Amino acid sequence: MSNTGKNSEPEFGKVAVLMGGKSAEREISLQSGRAVLQALQAAGIDAHGLDTADAGLVDELSSGGYARAFIALHGRGGEDGVMQGLLDMLGLPYTGSGVLGSALAMDKLRTKQVWESAGIPTPPFTLLTDAAEVAASMDALQYPVIIKPAHEGSSIGISKVDSADQLERAWQLARKYDVEIIAEQWISGREYTAGILLNEALPLICLETPNTFYDYAAKYEANTTCYLIPCGLAAAGESLLQAQSLAAFHAVGASGWGRVDFMLDEDEQPWFIEVNTVPGLTDHSLVPMAARAGGMDFTRLVCRILETSLGQPTAASGGPDA
Repeated sequence: MSNTGKNSEPEFGKVAVLMGGKSAEREISLQSGRAVLQALQAAGIDAHGLDTADAGLVDELSSGGYARAFIALHGRGGEDGVMQGLLDMLGLPYTGSGVLGSALAMDKLRTKQVWESAGIPTPPFTLLTDAAEVAASMDALQYPVIIKPAHEGSSIGISKVDSADQLERAWQLARKYDVEIIAEQWISGREYTAGILLNEALPLICLETPNTFYDYAAKYEANTTCYLIPCGLAAAGESLLQAQSLAAFHAVGASGWGRVDFMLDEDEQPWFIEVNTVPGLTDHSLVPMAARAGGMDFTRLVCRILETSLGQPTAASGGPDA
C-alpha cells in the first residue's frame, strides 16, 4: 500500500482522483484534478485520474481496486451530493463533505435559509422563479442587487444590477443555468474568504479586483486581482472572523475541507455569502494561497485533504450501512 513516503504518514491505498464531469465548471475541475493528481503522485501515493464524464465510471470505481476517492469536481454532479451518494453506495471513502453538507452548501438559497435560522448574518434576498416575480420585484428591490443562480459556482451566471431596467436581462442570463434565481442585496465593502481544513480556518484572504465584483474572469483569467495575505485585519478581528466562518461552514453540515466567502461592510459587519465544499485547486485558487500563508505547500495541503477521507466506511467493511 502506498503512502506519502514518511513512516508517520497514514496509508491511503489506491486513490481515484475524480475530475472533469459535465458541469459548467468542467474545465476548472480538470485543472484542479490534474494539479491534485501530480501532487499526490509526487508524494508517493498510488493516485489515478478519472474523468467522471467518461462511460464506465461506476464499473471502474467498483472493480479497479480503489481504496478511496479524492473529489476534485466542481459544480453539479460532483459538489452537490450526487457523487458523494454514489461513493457511499460503493463503500468508497472520499474527501470532504458528505451528501447532506454537499447538497446543502451547493444550494445558495437553502444555505441562506439555514444561516438565517442559525443567526448567521447573510444579505437579504428574494427568490425570482418566474417572469411574474421579476416584474413584481422591479420596483420593490433596493438596488443595487446581485442576481445569481441558486446552484452554480465560480460566479457563473451572476450579474450586478444597479437599476430596475437591468433586472430582466440579468435574470434571463441566470436562467440559462438554473430555475431558481436569487436577487441578493449588494453589500458595499471588502470581500474575504476563509479556507477550512480539518476543523480549522486558514489565514483569511482579502480580495481586491478592478472588476465589478470577484467574477469568473477575476477568479480564473485576470492578472489584476490582488490577494492580500495577511488580510489587513487586526489579529483579534481575524480570529473572530475565522471562528464565525467555521461556524457558518458547520451550520450547513459541511465537513473536512472547503471555503467560506463573506463580506465586511463599511461598519465592519460580516455578511456571509456562500460555502464551497470543493473549492478550486489551481494556480489561481484561494485555499492553496491561504495554506501557503500558513506554512503548508501544495503537496502537503493535498495530502491533508486526502486525510479527510480517513475513518469513513470502506468497501471491505461492507460500505456505509455495515
